[in-house]
Amino acid sequence: MKTILKTNTTVKDICEGFVYNELEGKGLFGLAGKLTIQPEYQRNYIYALDGGKREMAVIESVLKGYPIGLIYLNKANESNFEVLDGQQRITSLGRFVTDKFAIKDENGMEQYFGGMAKDKKDKILETKLLIYECEGTESQIKEWFKTINIAGVPLVPQELLNAIYSGPFVTLGKEEFSNSQNANIQKWSAYIKGSANRQAFFERALDWVNKGNIDDYMSIHRNDKNINELKRYFNSVIDWVSSVFTDVESEMCGLEWGRLYEQYHKKSYDPKKVSAEVRKLYGDPYIKNRKGIFEFVLGGSSDTKLLEVRIFDEATKKAVYATQTVKAEKKGESNCSHCAIGHDANKAKIWSLSDMDADHVSAWSKGGKSDIKNCEMLCKTHNRAKGNR
Repeated sequence: MKTILKTNTTVKDICEGFVYNELEGKGLFGLAGKLTIQPEYQRNYIYALDGGKREMAVIESVLKGYPIGLIYLNKANESNFEVLDGQQRITSLGRFVTDKFAIKDENGMEQYFGGMAKDKKDKILETKLLIYECEGTESQIKEWFKTINIAGVPLVPQELLNAIYSGPFVTLGKEEFSNSQNANIQKWSAYIKGSANRQAFFERALDWVNKGNIDDYMSIHRNDKNINELKRYFNSVIDWVSSVFTDVESEMCGLEWGRLYEQYHKKSYDPKKVSAEVRKLYGDPYIKNRKGIFEFVLGGSSDTKLLEVRIFDEATKKAVYATQTVKAEKKGESNCSHCAIGHDANKAKIWSLSDMDADHVSAWSKGGKSDIKNCEMLCKTHNRAKGNR
C-alpha cells in the first residue's frame, strides 16, 4: 500500500460541500463532493453520543492550535477519496461549520460557528490538517482499517465485521438496524443492550439468525440485495418475547433471547398466567437473580438454579449446626440426619461446620422459606445428592 503525506489541506477544503444525514447519523461528503466521509466499512458517527463532549473537544483543540491527529484517506480512483481514519473528526468539523452544534466560549455561553467573530472563524477554516493519502487493493485497505483505533475509541467487533464484509448486505443492514431514528429502536431496547450507532441491534440480529456464527453469515450474504431473512427472524424473536411476556421488566434487557426462542418458541404459553407467575417471583424476597426468572418460567418453573435462591446466613448456619450437633452427640449418632440413618462408617460421625452445607428442609420451589425453622445442616455429600427433592 502506497502512502503520500499532504500538509496543505485546510479545514475549509475538507468541509467544502459537507453533507450530514441526520436520519442515519453520519457525514456523507466533503472536499466539494470528492470525499466520501463514511464509506460502508466505517462505523456510525459516535462523537455526539456523550452529549457532544468529544465533538466539542475537536473544535476547541483547533481553536487552541492543538493537533487533532493524522487523517488517512483511501484513494478510490483518480479524483475521489474515502475516509479510512478520521471520519469522526472530519464529521465534527463539518457539523460545526454548518451550525449543527455549539461550543462554550470563555464566558460559558453557547456559540455556533455562524455567530463567531471573524478571526475565530478564520482560525478554524485555515487550520491545516495532516493527511495521508493511501492507495492499495481492497484487501490491503480493509486490513489497514482493521488496525485503526479512532481517537482512542476502539472499534467494536461488529464494526470490524461491517468493514470486512462491506457491500449491499451491510448497507441494507445498517439502514435497518443502525439507524437511531428507526421507530422500532425503543421496543428493541427493552430486550437488547447497546445503541444503534455502535451496531448493537445489527449484531444481535445476525447473532440470532445464524446461532452465533455472525462471520459466516455475513460472508455468505455479503452481496445479497435484500435482508429479508434477517429481518424476518429478528422480528420473530422480538414478537415472540413480547407476546409471551406482556410486562416489560428492566432485567429482560440483554438476555439470550435468540437461544430462548430456539429452545421454547414451539411451546404454548398463557400470557396471563406467565404474567402472574413473573409478578409472584418478583415479589419473592429469597430470589437473588431476577434475570433468571424469565428462563425459569419458560422452562416450567423447575430449574431453581436460574434464580440463585438466597441461602441461609452464617448466623443461622452456626445456630442450627450447634443445635443439631448437641442432639446428635447425646444420641451417639451423626449430626447429618442422612448419615445417621445409614449403615456405613459415617453413621455416628460428627461433621465439622466447614464439612456441612445448609439445606432447606422443605424445598424453596415447594414453598419452603429461607428461615431458621426450615434449615438443616447436611454433610456436603448428602446435600449435593439431595437436589430439589
